[in-house]
Amino acid sequence: MTEHLTHSLRSDAQDNRVRILEAAREVFAAEGLGVPMREIARRAGVGPATLYRRFPTKEALVTEVFTDQMCGCRAIVDEGCADPDPWRGFCLVIEKICALHALDRGFTAAFLATFPKAIDFTADRDYALSAIAGLARRAKDAGRLRPDFVVDDLVLMLMANDGIRAATPAARVAASRRFAALAIQAFRASPDAPAMPPPGRLSFAVPLGAG
Repeated sequence: MTEHLTHSLRSDAQDNRVRILEAAREVFAAEGLGVPMREIARRAGVGPATLYRRFPTKEALVTEVFTDQMCGCRAIVDEGCADPDPWRGFCLVIEKICALHALDRGFTAAFLATFPKAIDFTADRDYALSAIAGLARRAKDAGRLRPDFVVDDLVLMLMANDGIRAATPAARVAASRRFAALAIQAFRASPDAPAMPPPGRLSFAVPLGAG
């Protein structure tokens, strides 16, 4: 009897975890990270105490929700860096990163956020940006990427891509694909391209909203 009860409790706890993560993924993708934790608990069909027992902070929940996307982001960057043609690899990163972020509004906010208690998440972002900086240097050396490109331009691009609003996810991805093509044209080296204004300091800090 005791063994059966313990198994049932563990099964219920696992079911609660799955429901919480599914609800969080859905609401973050549609509405961003500002949705309160209590609303996530309501949509998951669990009490707030159950939610906080599994995920004591929103940072912990966000990190768990977007682990797969961060792995996907890292894979895209690695694929681009492995291309022997640095400009082609750079373009691949731009196109696929924009598409990945277009599918999930919350992921862009999570990618740009600073979570003091989620060191691994921050490390993944820093890895991606550092690798892209190296790829950009190679593309500049090849004469294909404009020499005044800085990594913050990529961050600025992600912020602008996150501003795309469309009636359906498919329309949002299509608009993002066009935006990526425009960005690539802007980043391409051209002898008659005017110099860009100096870059501004961008902040990796996105409020997560009330609990």
